[in-house]
Amino acid sequence: MNPRTMPFAILLAASLSGTAVFPAQAQGQASPVPEERAAVYEVGRAESKIVIDGRPDEEGWRQAAVLDLPFEWQPGDNIPAPVRTECLVTYDLNNLYVAFRCFDPEPKKIRARLMDRDDTDTLILDDHVSFMVDAFNDERRGFQFRINPLGVQADAIFSELEGYEDFSWDAIWKAAGHVADWGYSLEAAIPLNQLRFKSSAGIQTWGFSAERSWPRDVRHRMTSHRRSRSSACVLCQVNKLTGFQGIKPGRNIELNPTLTGNRTDAMNPAEFPEGGLQRGAGELEPGLNAKWGVTPNVILNATLNPDFSQVEADAAQLEVNRRFALYYPEKRPFFLEGADFFLTPLQAVFTRTVVDPFWGLKTTGKVGRTAFGVFAERDRYNNLIFPSNQGSFSLSLDQDVNGGVFRLRQDIGAMSTLGFLYTGREGGGYGNHLAGADAFLRFDRKNSLTLQFLHSETRYPGDLAAALGQGEKQGGNAILLQYSYYSRDWIFGLYYNDISPGFRADFGYVPRADIREGTAVAYRQFWGRPGQGFNMIRLGLLGQAVYDYKNNLTDRVMIAGFLYQGPLNTVFNIHANSQHFLFNGRTFNLVNSDLLFQISPLSGAFFGWQVKVGQDVDYVNTRPARVTSLGPLATFSLGAHLNVALFYDFEKLSFEGGRIYTVNLVQAKFVYNFSVRSFIRAVVQYEDLDRNTAVYLQPASAKTKGLFTQFLFSYKINPRTVLFLGYSDNSLGVEEIDITRLDRTFFLKLAYALQL
Repeated sequence: MNPRTMPFAILLAASLSGTAVFPAQAQGQASPVPEERAAVYEVGRAESKIVIDGRPDEEGWRQAAVLDLPFEWQPGDNIPAPVRTECLVTYDLNNLYVAFRCFDPEPKKIRARLMDRDDTDTLILDDHVSFMVDAFNDERRGFQFRINPLGVQADAIFSELEGYEDFSWDAIWKAAGHVADWGYSLEAAIPLNQLRFKSSAGIQTWGFSAERSWPRDVRHRMTSHRRSRSSACVLCQVNKLTGFQGIKPGRNIELNPTLTGNRTDAMNPAEFPEGGLQRGAGELEPGLNAKWGVTPNVILNATLNPDFSQVEADAAQLEVNRRFALYYPEKRPFFLEGADFFLTPLQAVFTRTVVDPFWGLKTTGKVGRTAFGVFAERDRYNNLIFPSNQGSFSLSLDQDVNGGVFRLRQDIGAMSTLGFLYTGREGGGYGNHLAGADAFLRFDRKNSLTLQFLHSETRYPGDLAAALGQGEKQGGNAILLQYSYYSRDWIFGLYYNDISPGFRADFGYVPRADIREGTAVAYRQFWGRPGQGFNMIRLGLLGQAVYDYKNNLTDRVMIAGFLYQGPLNTVFNIHANSQHFLFNGRTFNLVNSDLLFQISPLSGAFFGWQVKVGQDVDYVNTRPARVTSLGPLATFSLGAHLNVALFYDFEKLSFEGGRIYTVNLVQAKFVYNFSVRSFIRAVVQYEDLDRNTAVYLQPASAKTKGLFTQFLFSYKINPRTVLFLGYSDNSLGVEEIDITRLDRTFFLKLAYALQL
C-alpha cells in the first residue's frame, strides 16, 4: 500500500490517531437536519480600552456582537446544548477581540491544566473554547484559535479544500482566563496584523465560528451555528460577521533576531566503546528572521543563517523491517508560515527535505481569487528519497544545493480551484525539476473530484548513479484522480494513482513509484441516540489493487473495519486485513488484523492500546513470517502542573515457529509547567533490538540497544520571543557491549520578536 497517497486507507484507520477526518462525528438523533444559512451578526467597534484579564466586563464590550452557542453537534446532532455559552466579538483599529462566558452547573468539575502552547493532545482533554475566522469570507481558509480556562493557547490554519488543520502555525496574540463559581470566562486579543483580509475602508463581512468543548462522561462540543453531517464543507456553514469598518492590518513588519549556541562532545567511532567523549568546539551563531506584510494579503518572509534545530525530539518510530522511508512532520517556524499555500494532493512539497540552509526567502498571499506561494533557499545538504514499487531508501549528500518552489491556485466558482506547481533543486551535477497542474472540483456539499498531473526530470552525478543503481537521467509522470461522496450515513471514495518508475519529487515526500493503483472505499455510519450506549458505529470496506509498469500485480488489499465510539471518549477500532503482494521477486499472501482501544475514564487521563497479529513478511530475508505487535499508551496529569506521557511499542517477528527478532521501544515524557509561559521537560527513548542470528540468511548483529535523553527548559513570552536551554545525548550498545554514550549536546537559543 502506498503510504502517503492513500487517503481512503487513512480514513479507515483515522480513529487510530483519534483524528476526525470528516466533520461528522459521534452520537445524535436519527433525523437529518436540513441545511440552512447560519445567522449574521453586526459587530460594533469598541469605544474604550479592553484589558485582557479573562473578565469581559469593561465598557469596551458594550458594542460587541453576542453569539449564543445553542447547538450541540457532537455527540448530539444539532440538539440543544446542555450548558449555556456566550461569545462576544468586537474590534478596534489594532485588534480583533473575542470573549466567552462559559456557564457550568458544576464548576468544580471544570478541567483545566497548564501545558505548553499548541499541546493539543492535552488541550482537547480539558474544557476549552475555540473560534475560527474566515477573514476573506471565501469559505476556503480559516484562522483557528483555542483557549483553555487557564489561558493556554493553541492556534492553527484550517484549509477547507484539503481538510488540513495545521497547529504548527503560530500567531502572536493575547489570551487570559478566569475561573469563577458560575463557570469560567475568557478574553482574547488578536492583532489585525496577524490576520489576512481585504484592504477596504468600507464595511467588511467575515466568516466566524465559535465552539465550546465540555468534557464530562463524553466530550460535548457546542457551536454558534448548525453543523450538518451531510456536508463535507465546514466553512460553508459558519456564521457571518459584518462591520470591521476602517480597519487595516498595518505595516506588519516583524524582525526576529536569534542567537543560538551549542556544543557537542562526541566519541571517535574508531575508539568505540573504550574511547571517551572528546570535547567539541562551542558554537555561537546569530541569525535573523524577517516578516513583512507587503500588502494586507501578501506576506514576505526571509531568513539569514537560520537556526533550524529541532527543539522537540521527533516521535519515536520503529525502523526495523520497514519497506518505505519514515515520515516526520515539519516543526520549524520559518517553513510553517503560509504552509497551506503549498499543499497539493500528492505531497510534492515537504520542507523537511531542507536540512541546514544558508538563507531562505518566501512570499505567500492571495490577490482577488488567486493564491500563490514562492519559496527559494540554499541548503548545505541534499536530502534524497529513492522510490520504487518494492520499497524506498533515503540518502543525505554533503553538497550545497539551490532549491525553489512556485505554487499558484485559482478559485473557480463557489467551491472549486485550479492549481499549478513547480519545484526545482540544483547542485553539484545533480538536478531535479517537477511541474504540473491540479484541480479540486466540489460539485455540491456531498460530491467532489480531485485531479493532479505532475512531470519530473532528474539528473544524478555519474558516480552516485552507478553506486545506487540509478540511471543518470530519470524522467516520469504522476497522475492522481480521486472522487469522494460524503453524506450523513454513507461515505464513498474512488481513487486512482499512477506514478511512473522515473518520477522523483525530491522537494516532496513520494516514497513509492512504479505503480498503477486503484482503490475503492465505502462506509456505513450509524448514529446513536442519548442513552443508547454508543455515539457512533461505522462499518467500512476497502479494496485496492496495485500494478507495476510491467503489468505485474504487486498488491491486492482487502480491509474490513469496525469502529465504535461511546461514553468516556471510548474508541474501539478493529480491522481484518487480507493482502497479496510481490516483494523481491516473491509473492506473499497475508491475513492479519489490528485493533485499537482508547478511553479517557477521568479528568486528565487517557489510555490506549494498539495490537497487530497475524501474517507478515521478513523483508530482510524475503520470506513469510508472523508478527505480534503491541503498543500501549498512557497520558495523565498530576494536578494542574505535571503532565506525563508513556509509550511502549513491542514487536516480535517469527518464521516457522522460530523467533527472527524482538524489538522493544519505550518513550517517556515528563513536563512540569510553571505557568502558561514556562516549563521544564524530560524525554527518554530506549530501543532494544534482539535478533536470532541463526535464522538470518545474511550476517546480522545479534543485539542493538539505543538510548536517547533530552532535557529542555523553555520560556516563551510569545511563539517567537523565547529562551530554550537544553541538553541531549545518544547512547549505543551492541552484542556484548553495554550501553555506551556516544555524544552529548548542550543547547541554548535566544530569540526576540520585534514588531514594527
